[in-house]
Amino acid sequence: MTITHHGRPATTLRGPRADEFLTEVESGDPQLVMARWTGNYKHGNERTARNHPRNRR
Repeated sequence: MTITHHGRPATTLRGPRADEFLTEVESGDPQLVMARWTGNYKHGNERTARNHPRNRR
């Protein structure tokens, strides 16, 4: 399984890690899960963006 960002590969997952990733994506916020798994996580704006009125569901 390859995770891409803007059409370019960010990381590749195989075997049990790919299964674990898919399970976590189904149970949580896919964007945050992908950010954490690719190492592009916690730059300080995740919580702010999630609470923005435009992103509330």
